[in-house]
Amino acid sequence: MKEAPAQKRPYWQVFAVLAVLTAAEVGFASLDIAPGLRAVVLLVMAASKAVLVAMFYMHLRYDHRLLAIIGGFPLLLVVIMLIILMVDRVVT
Repeated sequence: MKEAPAQKRPYWQVFAVLAVLTAAEVGFASLDIAPGLRAVVLLVMAASKAVLVAMFYMHLRYDHRLLAIIGGFPLLLVVIMLIILMVDRVVT
């Protein structure tokens, strides 16, 4: 396992990106657009924020790749299940 660098600059940069994404989410949520498009865009923004937090603040960026695969596989299953449920709701 590689050691995480002792720099504080990436933390502040990630914090700034997270703040900008949060402001963008708030602004985008107030727009008058199709609810389906709004939900998809907000989910993508939330997922990108979750990845940033996991990579930098949980130090997963510096861990072994196998841990990413182990953690990513259940997330893939959740995404597949959500897609199936969304399609089922539209069909019925």
